[in-house]
Amino acid sequence: VQLQASGGGLVQAGGSLRLSCEASGRTLSNYHVAWFRQAPGKERESVATITWSGGTTSYADSVKGRFTISRDNAKNTVYLQMNSLKPEDTAVYYCAARFRGSSGSYNYWGQGTLVTVSS
Repeated sequence: VQLQASGGGLVQAGGSLRLSCEASGRTLSNYHVAWFRQAPGKERESVATITWSGGTTSYADSVKGRFTISRDNAKNTVYLQMNSLKPEDTAVYYCAARFRGSSGSYNYWGQGTLVTVSS
């Protein structure tokens, strides 16, 4: 499956952005999907995850209550709605997927989209 992340940009603190992760090649409905981010000089971290059915989601403590992950399997797309953005949310955001029947790490990655939050 190929993943294409989009929707990043420059936003002021307190603003909102919605990231999209569109899949091609295979139906995304068979995959668990996650959003990760990597800020300059920092390690990559998991931000949010969603199961293949959309029935279960999880979030990093730093984004709980502000970010929402969702999916539209008919559109082969997973979204990350980001509200109340903070300067510390500035990072390159990546979407990743792993087949629902597999365990372990995510092995399909998109190219990343840059989010910059100004103070």
